[in-house]
Amino acid sequence: MELAIHNWMRAETIETTIRRVSSLGYTKLEIAGSPEHYDTKEVRKLLKGHGLTCWGSVTLMLGDRNLLARNEAQRASSVQYVKDVVKMVKELDGHMVSVVPGTVGKMVPDGRPEEEWKWAVESMKEIYAYSEAAGILLGIEPINRFETYFINRAEQALALAEAVGPNCGVCLDTFHMNMEETDMFEAIRKAKGKLAGFHVADNNRMAPGMGHLNWKKIIDTLGEVNYNSVLSVEFCAPLDRTPANPYPGSIDEAPENLTPEQEKFLIDHGSSSVTEEFYTMLTQQSYNTLIKLI
Repeated sequence: MELAIHNWMRAETIETTIRRVSSLGYTKLEIAGSPEHYDTKEVRKLLKGHGLTCWGSVTLMLGDRNLLARNEAQRASSVQYVKDVVKMVKELDGHMVSVVPGTVGKMVPDGRPEEEWKWAVESMKEIYAYSEAAGILLGIEPINRFETYFINRAEQALALAEAVGPNCGVCLDTFHMNMEETDMFEAIRKAKGKLAGFHVADNNRMAPGMGHLNWKKIIDTLGEVNYNSVLSVEFCAPLDRTPANPYPGSIDEAPENLTPEQEKFLIDHGSSSVTEEFYTMLTQQSYNTLIKLI
């Protein structure tokens, strides 16, 4: 098993991220689903130069991106966005794309449940045909009820994957499972043979080892279902804005490369842009907790 890490949790250049994670011992990168920001030839050079490879990417369902939108043109543009993410991963010799079907933060449905399910299946099937031709796996990711009303639990993601196609999988995330699953270990077992990826953050969305999740049991359960590929670190630190903050000075007051959409996305996830020192500490903590268990 290897360790990957996302790069959407801090506003910084891809060069900065690659340099840091390589020096800390990571071997994979799960690059942000922002193909418009990357020159894949340059990213490939950077990865190779630092001894890293691309594991995959995760869709960032911002703004109007919604695979189950009532508006047909909106669904079409959302499908094209995910195809563009798949294309980016293909160009980076990656393996998978984690797909959140609905807009993150959208809480009002566009239609009746059967209508939205039909739209989601149709959208995913079109993306699936493209990803299969490209040789990239899809993993439908359940996220918690406060970020979406659609696909919160593993069994829902598995049902959608089954409706999409035989090679469509799921990507489970410990932070979301801790909130939504009756038994996260049983959820992992139900996903046996369908895990395309696995995201890790602690119960408080801090780095693994900074909350109360049982990481040995999580890793052991992944072993039970023969998932031996990559753990993708995806903490998103909920910044403390009170005098009780145990990490004073953790907010980055002058972030680089942060678009208004990215800033909203970070804030909506209970965070803000964080300093390099704080982010590096979280990245190191994740590595230290997990490397001895895998």
